[in-house]
Amino acid sequence: MESVTRIGQVIGCNRYKILLLLSLFNAVVLGIAGAVKTPTLINPESITKTIKSDEDGEVVDCVDIYKQPAFSHPLLANHTIQMKPGSYPARVEETRSSSNSSNFSELLIQNWHKNGKYCPEGTIPIARSKVNPKDRKAHPKAFSLDDYVIVDALGHEHAQVTLEGGNYHGATGKFNVWNPVTFHPEFSLAQMWVIAGDGADLNTIEAGWMVNSVTNNFNTSLFTFWTSDGYRSTGCYNLDCPGFVQTSNKIALGMHLNMISQYNGQQFETKITVHKDPTSGNWWLQIQGEDVGYWPSALFKALSSTATAINWGGEITNTNPDGRHTPTQMGSGHFASEGWKKAAFVRNLGYVDESCTIRDPDHDLIPLTTRAECYSVHLGNFDQTYGAHFYYGGPGLSLSCH
Repeated sequence: MESVTRIGQVIGCNRYKILLLLSLFNAVVLGIAGAVKTPTLINPESITKTIKSDEDGEVVDCVDIYKQPAFSHPLLANHTIQMKPGSYPARVEETRSSSNSSNFSELLIQNWHKNGKYCPEGTIPIARSKVNPKDRKAHPKAFSLDDYVIVDALGHEHAQVTLEGGNYHGATGKFNVWNPVTFHPEFSLAQMWVIAGDGADLNTIEAGWMVNSVTNNFNTSLFTFWTSDGYRSTGCYNLDCPGFVQTSNKIALGMHLNMISQYNGQQFETKITVHKDPTSGNWWLQIQGEDVGYWPSALFKALSSTATAINWGGEITNTNPDGRHTPTQMGSGHFASEGWKKAAFVRNLGYVDESCTIRDPDHDLIPLTTRAECYSVHLGNFDQTYGAHFYYGGPGLSLSCH
């Protein structure tokens, strides 16, 4: 078994700069993105139906697809909705045709889906927030973009792998799903970053699962995030601000995730793919075979072309009360070296090339950690079942992490 990669506090090599950028740009405190704006108010007249989950009481409003928050964005005032991608990368098409295979017990399950509940055609589901907008607070930037020092001044810690140096038209990965212990008011997540640009011109598209102790009552939920100016004044989670155009009537971003899919009857996972439509230039999000929606190309500068880096992995926030690390877990709460059935993993990593084909990154992946004594990452050997894959995570506060 390969040794767990441990990256020190100071890195003097440009290829590792992206981890610094993520720690800097993903400026989140109390589990809320620093760039998050007050959630867009939905006109009650645009709500055609309201669905309440019998299990957890969460509420979904079914909103007219043409009156969704995205179209409040000034760049999308005259936007025409693209209902489906013009084409799919090769391996995405294979997944769409086989998503109901015996490997998966369910296609898409959130608690509000029980008993066949979905929003009507022509509407999209929007989770009704339980968080007062006044509780959403920004965190100031603390250091220069030119530094090559990985610090956790903003309380962010990562264990991830990076692919960079190419022109990427998308990315994919199968994330197994956990419900990590999360110390209030922190978050723990697993996600994929699609990245282009730098500094104030940094563009990112992000998607994964999250336990946010502030916004989702310690439940695991699907989420998205984006920014077009280095997390300064644009972008947000899910549909909390105009931008992401949703087309699916089945996925409510930010809602409690019960069970998306089951692999080998043992561990639960979901496949997430982001790919650039070659005709429209929009960046489409697909979750477990369902086209959820897209980020219009008009939102971005750097990502209006291609991505130059992709990251997969885990991230937590650490508020460091009383000068000690908190017990917030990453992934399953086990270190990467503990492997199968214990450590969290992401498998079948892939990037989309210029021919709209998903390729394996193979040996080009760079493992990175901010504090390996708290959370670690371990690249697995490539094989036909798991493809390019890695384990990641850790317990937070422990004998080695304090």
